[in-house]
Amino acid sequence: MKPLSLGYSPCPNDTFIFFPLVHGKVDTDGLTFREILEDVETLNQMARESRLDITKASFHAFGHLRDDYCLLHSGGALGKGCGPLVVAREELDVPDLRDKTIAIPGALTTAYLLLQIFAPAIGEKIKIMPFNEIIGAVVRGEVDAGLIIHESRFTFEKAGLKKVIDLGDWWEKETGNPIPLGAILARRKLGPGLIEKIDRFIRSSVEYAFAHRGESLSYIKQHAQELQDDVINQHINLYVNEFSLELGTEGERAVKELFRRAEERGIMNISRQPLFISY
Repeated sequence: MKPLSLGYSPCPNDTFIFFPLVHGKVDTDGLTFREILEDVETLNQMARESRLDITKASFHAFGHLRDDYCLLHSGGALGKGCGPLVVAREELDVPDLRDKTIAIPGALTTAYLLLQIFAPAIGEKIKIMPFNEIIGAVVRGEVDAGLIIHESRFTFEKAGLKKVIDLGDWWEKETGNPIPLGAILARRKLGPGLIEKIDRFIRSSVEYAFAHRGESLSYIKQHAQELQDDVINQHINLYVNEFSLELGTEGERAVKELFRRAEERGIMNISRQPLFISY
């Protein structure tokens, strides 16, 4: 069987999770994977074109892809205290963002979906750019505010920026659920048998990564935007957790609530497809 295309981001949480899988550290029963590292918004667009067999994608994007892709139980990014932030050069309150230009890391990111759900009247003037360029754009005054994700939540204060709103914190208080950020998806056409194997192999990869943390460090640094060990470790500790091993009932409830609110506001269409494929 030819290698399966596997898309994931160069961020430390993804390279940490998938290093064992793509470098022969876990038994994959003869299956091989062709890694494709791109920022999450690029992966979202590639998935919309059905170009990837398995991929990391924003849960926002998955909401539009449910007819073609199913959700896997392992490898995703959910959690608490890890949501996107809106930051600015000066102290602002949320109403101050009205009519401001906000840089966002992609129209299909969960970060932008949360902004739309939280404050539909805010964020109408947006500027899409790669996530790692947003802090610089805010600092230089090219935009009024920025919606930041990934490593940026650990570095924005060093750049002199101020937090306006923590959308993850709002979501947790509003719903009591962890925030669903990144999903691992598989094309439904792969079939239940193969998808079950892939899901199992990804869980094994996460387990191996936890048990052998140091092995992947050079691979992580090869792709990371921030190279300091403390930032890398903060990133992994925040985004790779029990939900990465198994989405579970709590994670599934959070995903369904996110989709319900997005469908209610007309941001995504209702889908009758189940989140998971039956094995």
